[in-house]
Amino acid sequence: MNMGNVSERRAQPPAIGVSVVILALGPASAEHPTSANSTLWIPLVRRIRQPFLGDWALPGGGLRADHSLEQAAYAALESTTDLHPRYLEQLYTFGDPSRSHGGLPMVSIVYWALVGQAETKDFAEADNVRWFPENDLPALAFDHRTIIDYALWRLRTKIEYPDVATKLVGDEFTLAQLHGVYEAITGQPIDLANFRRKMLASGQLEPTGRKRREGRHRPAATYRYAPGPESTGDWPPFVKRQEAFQPIEVAPSTDSHDNSALAALVPSR
Repeated sequence: MNMGNVSERRAQPPAIGVSVVILALGPASAEHPTSANSTLWIPLVRRIRQPFLGDWALPGGGLRADHSLEQAAYAALESTTDLHPRYLEQLYTFGDPSRSHGGLPMVSIVYWALVGQAETKDFAEADNVRWFPENDLPALAFDHRTIIDYALWRLRTKIEYPDVATKLVGDEFTLAQLHGVYEAITGQPIDLANFRRKMLASGQLEPTGRKRREGRHRPAATYRYAPGPESTGDWPPFVKRQEAFQPIEVAPSTDSHDNSALAALVPSR
């Protein structure tokens, strides 16, 4: 069948695929994998064809008539990592014609996933896949930097909801681990003593009666999220709400550390 030239094909309905932003809690840097500090890590795939040959991109794939969108997202996850997300949600649909950068038009239905606190070994490079800390991302293909910025913004606006925070730290956690999740997501230091006081006073944590050793420190008590009958489901307000994010209007950053499109979240004082 004659498919026509590129100009003719670009006038046809765009192709549709699924991409996934996978967020995991890991060490603050690859150089210091045992550091007590944490940050968010994202797996990226090196492209093996044009456009953007050799650049990094989000994992993704096409759709199948016998698969749901969620199944397509899980297939993209399995193609990059054997981690199993505890949180998978549809993020946004990106379909601006200019996002193909001269290639054939493509609409991406994007999901984001939280996979819990992974071991350092899970961040090793293999099969054209490499994990990057979110504050040190390489140049990305297409509009994938804008997509990642939007996913991070969504996570930071949801951090006040306990069910999201515990997806990264696990069902049972120490207060220090929960504190690390907040600092990793907000990118801001939060006074530990004040954090402990507010969390224990929230009425939404219950002790498990068990303890966990963290590094060389003394074993610490573990807790789990247990909202009461009158709970609103919110953690104490450690972060400020952000204004609405406008992903279509945000130009891809040329500086991997430039998140000026996002309003910085700061701890309440």
